[in-house]
Amino acid sequence: MKAIVYEKYGSPDVIQLKDVEKPAPKDDEVLVKVYAASVNAYDWHFLTADIFLIRLMGGGLLKPKDTRLGADVAGRVEAVGKNVEKFRPGDEVYGDVSHGSFAEYVCAPESKLALKPANLSFEEAAAVPMAALTALQGLRDEGKIHPGQKVLINGAAGGVGTFAVQIAKTFGAEVTAVCSTRNLEQARKLGADHVIDYTQENFTESGRQYDLILAANGYHPLSAYKRALAPQGRYVMAGGKPGQIFEAMLLGNWLSEKDGRKLGGVSAQIDQQDLLTLKELLEAGKIVPVIDKRYPLNEAAEALRYLGTNHAQGKIVITIAAEE
Repeated sequence: MKAIVYEKYGSPDVIQLKDVEKPAPKDDEVLVKVYAASVNAYDWHFLTADIFLIRLMGGGLLKPKDTRLGADVAGRVEAVGKNVEKFRPGDEVYGDVSHGSFAEYVCAPESKLALKPANLSFEEAAAVPMAALTALQGLRDEGKIHPGQKVLINGAAGGVGTFAVQIAKTFGAEVTAVCSTRNLEQARKLGADHVIDYTQENFTESGRQYDLILAANGYHPLSAYKRALAPQGRYVMAGGKPGQIFEAMLLGNWLSEKDGRKLGGVSAQIDQQDLLTLKELLEAGKIVPVIDKRYPLNEAAEALRYLGTNHAQGKIVITIAAEE
């Protein structure tokens, strides 16, 4: 089978499309024929090791230990291990496999997959898992969102941000979306009650305060985010440049106030029940994936290069097999 691999850290120029051995599922695994995958900042971090912790947390100190790329996947089950109970050959699934979805086939534990939303194409389903899980878990688990709150999404035009705007609305929040001029109308269509053009206004200096701020992108110091929080408000870092990530990790707890404003971050946890929750929201039409561009597998480097511009409007999808 064909797969994208990288044997050293670097820019998208280091990735290669190679013929590799088709995997076989272990006892608790599912073999999926991949129809589509999508690109995440997660893939960029593993490719470039721009966050040094990637090297220390199992990625490989001098070169990658796992040479595969791609987490999000949508496809059809081709075979299952003997202990798999929830899937059978022919099932259409989607999920987050951590590594290896930029390939014609991938194996994954059944716990990392769920049945694909029936109303979505494979490409649309592939755009969902990591970004939507980050938004859901950031708002619900870290942000403790509840109806009537004033919620601000900074970086509302990207993959996480477009889902966060919609998911916050399903919780009954009053949502303010922060994005660039060209993305204001998209944010309104996704349900934002208010929009702020960050090229014209710095929301941290406006005097307005919010119960919950989810920062999917867009840099402001933690002190500025804290200033924009209501007295019991929460700030959740859900993505951004390495400096933002380190700042939230190292200083968030220290800057949090006892029994008051809380500052922290979220990293998506692959949770089958949450994939099923998203499936219900997608099938009910309460959230929709936003796809900016599609690339074939042999142009995966271009997909990653476009991701690196930080200007994607929604998700970037890699199409691997034609819909049947």
